[in-house]
Order: sequence, then structure tokens, then C-alpha cells
Amino acid sequence: MRFEFSAGGIVYKPVRQAQGKKEILILVAQHSQHHGWVFPKGLIGDKKEGEKKEETAIREVKEETGIDAKIVKPLMPVTYWFVFSSKGRSASGGKGEKIKKTVYYFLMEYQGGNMEERDKEMEDVKWIPLSEVETKLTYKSDKQVWQEAQKLIE
Repeated sequence: MRFEFSAGGIVYKPVRQAQGKKEILILVAQHSQHHGWVFPKGLIGDKKEGEKKEETAIREVKEETGIDAKIVKPLMPVTYWFVFSSKGRSASGGKGEKIKKTVYYFLMEYQGGNMEERDKEMEDVKWIPLSEVETKLTYKSDKQVWQEAQKLIE
């Protein structure tokens, strides 16, 4: 059994519609390996020793989506188990190493950036309306943290 710690962000962007109406869009990404729709996140300290979770969240959002964002507020951490085998991750178990993962998410506000300037870990990145986020997300852990973030955004 192993423990992993990651950090990431739920990024929102207020936009004005043609009618002058304000709408809030949320950044989601589709993972290149498992093809699930998720919020961007990554391992704490995998690129810089002593990296803080806040630094990781900002870095991972930028790397995986091309978007620059600033932290507005920490959200409740999410913890889940998965099994890692030579074939990749499996949430249902099977042969391989069992991993307990804790993800520290932050509510983040869009600052700029270009989605075309992301790494290849995410095959697609989209801004979607608040009302579509719950149905777009693939995993229970992302839907869990979304419940808290949505209340803060609205």
C-alpha cells in the first residue's frame, strides 16, 4: 500500500454574453489515458522538492490546461483508493499496488492563458456552463468536490 498526495484546481471564469447577461464557466479536462473528464491535478512535489500544495495546484492547472489561475479559497480534500498495475489505474481493484490518494483542491479564478499551450496529459480541455459540470465529470471524487465549489461560486 502506498499514499499519494496531489493538488489541483476548480477554475471558474465569469463571461458576458451578447445580451449583457453574466455567465460563469468552469474548466474541465479529459485525461489522455483513461479518457475521463476531471479537474486538473497532479502530484505534490514531483517536480520540485518541498513544493507547497498551493504551488502544485497552480502549476498543474497551467501544465494540464494552459490556463493561468489564482487561488481564491481552499476546498475540502478528497480521498479515494485505487489500484495501479502495469496496465494503469483501476478504481475497482484487481492485481497491482493499492494506493490511497488525497487530493487538495482549490477554488481558482481564471487569469489568462491559452488552452493550446498545454501538455499531452489531457486530450481535451473545455470551458462549460455551471449547469453542465456535474453530468460532464466522470468520477465520484470530482463530483464530491464540485458540490462544495458550486455553492461558493453561486
